Amino acid sequence: MKNEYNKTIAACFVGYIVQAVVNNFTPLLFLFFQRSYHIPLSQITLLVTFNFGIQLLVDLLSVGFVDKIGYRASMVAAHSLAAAGLILLTVLPDVLPSPFVGVLVSVMVYAVGGGLLEVLVSPVVEACPSSNKEKAMSLLHSFYCWGHAGVVLVSTLFFHLAGIGHWKILALVWALLPMANALAFSKVPIAPLIADGERGMQLKELFRLKIFWILLAMMVCAGASEQAVSQWASTFAEKGLGISKTAGDLAGPMAFAILMGTSRLFYGKYGDRIDLDRFMAGSSCLCILSYLGVSLLPVPQLNLLACAACGLSVGIMWPGTFSKASAALQKGGTAMFALLALGGDIGCSAGPTLVGMVSGMFGDNLKVGVLAGVLFPVVLLMGVLLSRKVSYK
Repeated sequence: MKNEYNKTIAACFVGYIVQAVVNNFTPLLFLFFQRSYHIPLSQITLLVTFNFGIQLLVDLLSVGFVDKIGYRASMVAAHSLAAAGLILLTVLPDVLPSPFVGVLVSVMVYAVGGGLLEVLVSPVVEACPSSNKEKAMSLLHSFYCWGHAGVVLVSTLFFHLAGIGHWKILALVWALLPMANALAFSKVPIAPLIADGERGMQLKELFRLKIFWILLAMMVCAGASEQAVSQWASTFAEKGLGISKTAGDLAGPMAFAILMGTSRLFYGKYGDRIDLDRFMAGSSCLCILSYLGVSLLPVPQLNLLACAACGLSVGIMWPGTFSKASAALQKGGTAMFALLALGGDIGCSAGPTLVGMVSGMFGDNLKVGVLAGVLFPVVLLMGVLLSRKVSYK
């Protein structure tokens, strides 16, 4: 029976690679868009906010329709929209009167697909027969990191060899991935999240539980801790440290992604021997130190090392919170996963937005912006400690 779902799990792994493409391809073009389309940094910041804002809206709305139309149809739709948004990105900025509006509309389309993927992929894997759910969840989320690293590496090599002016060709190539995975999800078996005869928890039931609110706050901080540095890593390395775009992309976002994936892969392999709460608490402490290193150390090379270490520290935060929620609220169902994804995407929007806004207030000084972002891992650490003391009832 388990072997039947290997293709399903593999398709879910690819689904998170698609999610990585959606979230991380366009940020590599931020400075190019700023120069070629004359889009100011304040509007570039809005693209990040808008992307995750749309995703969190989809997270919220999905509670009402995913169970009705089914996980298969939702998965196919999510991948199709992700592909459509990437394709539109190559067309709309040049045909609409405002290039910024063209980029914004394209982001909106693929953000809908990304939001659906965030809601759907984890529960589909959670429903598949597995002997250790925590390890499977961490391994699943590591594929987001490998996708992130792959997007940065392939895109950087393409820009270096073909020139960033040919970015539209690469966008169309990336669009092939969600198109192929949409076809895969039309065929693979999908197990029910809740057993026959049972029902998932309703929103009002979840809202009455203290542990749910703690977990939701942890998801907000997990998303913010991750993306506050990740989304600005390329711009920080290139603009803040004065190095080339190629070196900036490799030293910034790709190193961040590889170390984040390594953390998740490590827990995916050895998670049955490690206390999850201790691992998350230690990671939160490392994240705090990383933020301080990025913002306060006076040596550029040390700033980059701290940026990479931040990737290692945030690896367990998102999948770890999902695993804690799945164990604590076993009948949480679609509503729980959707609301946790909502919290995560609120964080993914809030983190980069806070960094961008504070940086803008201090003359586009990204170091000051990152320093403000240390709030998120601090609150996450508090959530981990509180979750050990609060009853799951």
